[in-house]
Amino acid sequence: MSPETIAMIKATLEMFIFLAVELTILFLAISYIVGVLQEYIPPEKIESILSSKNGKGYFIAALLGSITPFCSCSTIPFLKGLLRAKAGFGPMMVFLFSSPLLNPIVISLFVITFGVKVAILYFSIAMGVSVVAGYVLEKLKFDRFIKTFESNNTSCSTSSCDTSSKEETTSCCDTSTSEETKTSCCDTSPEPAPKTINKWRRIWDVAWADFKIALPYLLIGVSIGSIIHSFVPTEFITQYAGDDNPLAIPFAAVIGIPLYLRAITLIPLSEALVLKGMGIGAVMAFIIGSAGASLPEVILLKSMFKNQLILAFLGVVLGMAIFMGILFTYVV
Repeated sequence: MSPETIAMIKATLEMFIFLAVELTILFLAISYIVGVLQEYIPPEKIESILSSKNGKGYFIAALLGSITPFCSCSTIPFLKGLLRAKAGFGPMMVFLFSSPLLNPIVISLFVITFGVKVAILYFSIAMGVSVVAGYVLEKLKFDRFIKTFESNNTSCSTSSCDTSSKEETTSCCDTSTSEETKTSCCDTSPEPAPKTINKWRRIWDVAWADFKIALPYLLIGVSIGSIIHSFVPTEFITQYAGDDNPLAIPFAAVIGIPLYLRAITLIPLSEALVLKGMGIGAVMAFIIGSAGASLPEVILLKSMFKNQLILAFLGVVLGMAIFMGILFTYVV
């Protein structure tokens, strides 16, 4: 093998290890934090705030996405939490669209790299499209394409618990029962509260169970993404997404999705692409395609969504990328 090929293979392995470790830590940490929040925020509260019946739920979901510093993949465990809390489908999709595109890191880098005007325009359009897309998917009843999802709420309410224990207590407290038996089973003193560690361990067990389900999807996505990231040169992107190519914007949007890029590297890379001759519209499409969706995220979504919903999700991200790319070509 040539030295260039060896170097690319080495870069692929390094990228794979880095992304696998990073996403594992992020997935477990975010899943655990979401589990802790669910302990203190009743699902009914989240359901009422992020309800599809309440128009405010869509905008609250968009704002929630704009303050959560998640990339496309780390949005998944939070999305699972919303599913368990029975949040409205439309607001949940709004969060899925807006979180990686509007997170504080992306917006801050936009301000630094492209200026306040471009950042405000980007923020407004991305939020607007996210809200509209979530609302339309809700009205088209795309929620039927969510796979069966079991709740992890193992708590037992008074009404749902089996009353056989009460019957057993009555029988054992009968006068014919010995005093020793009465003392052991008829004690009405409240049971001691469960140790705090049990609650934290239960949250961890749920997070770990989610991770084990997602792990095969994560490894497949990271493997493919690492290969593409290391073997697709920047020159290839600029060659087909330059100003002289009329299909530069859709090409940039499509090629951005397989390339899993973090926000902290995405914006500087985009600036370099501009310097290499890539048009601002194509760069914008590339940013939205890369940040809004990624191959690892799509593969992770397979564990929750059916193909129809995944295609709808990709269609919204690609449509937003192309629309904003064309708009920025003529506005900026």
